[in-house]
Amino acid sequence: MAIVGSILQEILKIKKRIRKSTIVYDERLQEKTLKKLLTFSRNTKFGYAYDFKGILRSDDVMRVFQRKVPIYDYNKIFDQWWHRTLAGEEDVCWPGKTKYFALTSGTTDSASKRVPVTKEMLKAIRKVSVRQMLTIPDLNLPPEFYTKHLLLLGGSTKLTKIKAGFEGDLSGITQHTLPAWVLRFYKPGKKLAAIKDWNQKIHAIAKEAHRWDVAIACGVPAWYQLLFNEILKEQNIKNIHEIWPNFKIFVHGGVSFDPYRESFKKYLGKDIYYLDTYLASEGFLAFQSADNKHGMQLVLDNWIFFEFIPFNENNFSSEGQLKENPEVLLLTEVKENVDYALIISTCSGAWRYMIGDTVRFTDLKNFEIIISGRTKHFLSLCGEHLSVDNMNQALHKVSKEMGFEANEYTVAGIPYAGSFAHTWYIGTNKDINNETLKIKLDNYLKELNDDYATERKHALKEIFVQTIPTELFYAFMEKRGKLGGQNKFPRVIKSNMLVEWQNFIEQAMAK
Repeated sequence: MAIVGSILQEILKIKKRIRKSTIVYDERLQEKTLKKLLTFSRNTKFGYAYDFKGILRSDDVMRVFQRKVPIYDYNKIFDQWWHRTLAGEEDVCWPGKTKYFALTSGTTDSASKRVPVTKEMLKAIRKVSVRQMLTIPDLNLPPEFYTKHLLLLGGSTKLTKIKAGFEGDLSGITQHTLPAWVLRFYKPGKKLAAIKDWNQKIHAIAKEAHRWDVAIACGVPAWYQLLFNEILKEQNIKNIHEIWPNFKIFVHGGVSFDPYRESFKKYLGKDIYYLDTYLASEGFLAFQSADNKHGMQLVLDNWIFFEFIPFNENNFSSEGQLKENPEVLLLTEVKENVDYALIISTCSGAWRYMIGDTVRFTDLKNFEIIISGRTKHFLSLCGEHLSVDNMNQALHKVSKEMGFEANEYTVAGIPYAGSFAHTWYIGTNKDINNETLKIKLDNYLKELNDDYATERKHALKEIFVQTIPTELFYAFMEKRGKLGGQNKFPRVIKSNMLVEWQNFIEQAMAK
């Protein structure tokens, strides 16, 4: 097996050298990508409606594309176009008939959405996955590493038959189309991956875990912590490396890993490498290479065209709604350390689609980003402009200083004393002095965000902190049918969901 591993290792190194020597990775790739998208889709209904042929004949394809095609959110593009694709109609937003639809909600506060996934998109996702794999030799791992197992922990791989084809979790769709050679290394295997009940799946995987030799694990951090905890109990071990001694890499995505970094270590017997990904139902947008310790690199040459809207009061309301005639920038116009709402056009028939995430460039030279939050998941009741990234950083500093783990939290903006306040719900299983926590958290937020510091002197009268058992976050998600898979608890909680959450916490804490 070591010989096989050596061969695989050399193949990866060779492919990486070939790629580096043949591709000039710069912003010009984006214009080529847009032209490719428009060319393929020029004879679709969408292409006729917005004159893709005319756009392709223009002298400035990107600017004319922006002028002629409106910005869409999910509801708008589904109501006007995607519902026809879902009904089985061909050549709507992308050539041919779309067979797969990814069910996605992202967080517990949104209903399931059906995002088309074309065969071109499936190939594109596989291509980026391989591209990230090509960077692994930079870690100088031993040859036998390349013969071990790959664990993919996602939603159920069991798909539901619909009129147009099949719908289900994106992880299920991609695993249905895995190349044959990958299946040799893939765990938990088709039978366990198809289990729909999350608790049942976790228990089944924990029982079988000792039979595998996992080297790479991929998925959402919160659900892996639940799995690891179950494995430790089921296998009667102290850490995961007792049964998976070759576990070296954790590929994560969906949320910032910072709140989980310290607590993740307690399940391990040795240090591992962490690689971030930006894989959404709409496409594989960015990834962190093994030799990069910071941001993720945008994928500029793989069927996705990017645009950026500065995430500020000129372009968005206090509720995160896009205003009319927003400022929309191309890749050549963005700046570092500014939050942008992301707009994408893809080979699944998403056109100028506002995905709902905000990103921040950390390195323009290498097109590297971090996900800084969600357009709907930020707080600006009175101009404090508090982002999820601010919240993550502040809570990470406080939890480290006070010596407790805080994997899950959510924040609500509320009316208070004729003005406003923030209420924090922080998950921890350690006794914490809430008043001390509140003061430290407030001070760190003031250091991180000047607008927040200003408003704490004026309209933002108070912040409240309530620590609760971490398990209550997962119990609430289970109650809403959103446990596991790609689902995440929203970092900012609003409206009807806030009332439901408050009632749930009140009842749970009274027991």
